[in-house]
Amino acid sequence: MLAYAQTGTGQEATQQLISLVVILVVFFGVFYFLLIRPQRRRQREHMTLLASLKRGDRVMTAGGIIGTIEDIDENEVVLVVEEGKLRISKTSIVEKVKK
Repeated sequence: MLAYAQTGTGQEATQQLISLVVILVVFFGVFYFLLIRPQRRRQREHMTLLASLKRGDRVMTAGGIIGTIEDIDENEVVLVVEEGKLRISKTSIVEKVKK
């Protein structure tokens, strides 16, 4: 009788462990599809945007400054704005603006 009680407890513990693993896998799946995957897509789109920039493009920075690219190199961009020129980091450009 004692052996039967221990076997039943072992089965319950195994079922609880399996339930916990299933819940964790489902949680990770939801986390991946709602957070990680969209962030990777946005990052890829931003890298494509930065690679496509060229002289004469009108762009907007993360701070909301709109200007035209005068000079561009590996890490920096020179923007012409209404009152002069700005040297900014290339990664701070968030979108191209239609002329």
